[in-house]
Amino acid sequence: MMKTLLNIAAGLALAVSLHLVSAPMAAAQSQNCAPRDLVVKRLAEKYGESRQSIGMGQQGMVMETFASAETGSWTITVTTPNGMTCLVASGQSYEVLAEALPVQDTDA
Repeated sequence: MMKTLLNIAAGLALAVSLHLVSAPMAAAQSQNCAPRDLVVKRLAEKYGESRQSIGMGQQGMVMETFASAETGSWTITVTTPNGMTCLVASGQSYEVLAEALPVQDTDA
């Protein structure tokens, strides 16, 4: 159940992030992007966040969700094939959920 919602959230985040990142990538790189190893280190050191989910997107982009179980902070990143990681969204109150799929009505 938790994994299902997390997968849905990750998929939605991936779709949104790829839409937001693909067009303005060059401009975003100067503002919210850095080499992946630096971003991961910063998220761990400053926010106590570790990777919680990952997904592959179009054109070789990788979406990752980082979160802290202690503080509830979370960050969604997208990494390009060249290793640049861009921050797409962040917030508070991260929870891992496992929700079952809705029961499908078989009546036609």
